[in-house]
Amino acid sequence: MKKRFFILLIFFWAIPSGFAQLKTYSFEEVEKLSKENPKPIVVLIHTSWCKYCKMMENSTFRNPEIITLLNNNFYFISLDAESKKEITFNNHTFKFKPKGQNTGIHELATALATIDREVVYPTITILASDFSILFQKHSFLNAKALVSILEKME
Repeated sequence: MKKRFFILLIFFWAIPSGFAQLKTYSFEEVEKLSKENPKPIVVLIHTSWCKYCKMMENSTFRNPEIITLLNNNFYFISLDAESKKEITFNNHTFKFKPKGQNTGIHELATALATIDREVVYPTITILASDFSILFQKHSFLNAKALVSILEKME
């Protein structure tokens, strides 16, 4: 019994040191943190059904270089475009807008992911510390492409 406990303890002790964790914030948290420590904000706008979104979440955003860059130089927010939760950000309350019986889009996702009158998933939007849009990109981005973008935004 003691041997199992010891092995389990070693296993759990070793895991956190081997895997960096991406710090994810809410819009409300970022708004407060930006007052004390202004940094650009990286927002991933995605949906639960988007296969390219899942690919980015499971590859690009698990890359150690991406995690280090985001944790040190940016605030990172993951926004589900179909979230029904009201979000208050930059003195405005954004709500989910139904478009059918089981479909719709959050107003904040529309505001941050619209490029040429079109919303596509995934979208990466980078905001300045004053919450103005610095950069938007529709489509899957691999780690190398995202590192290049983030390094230009630092």
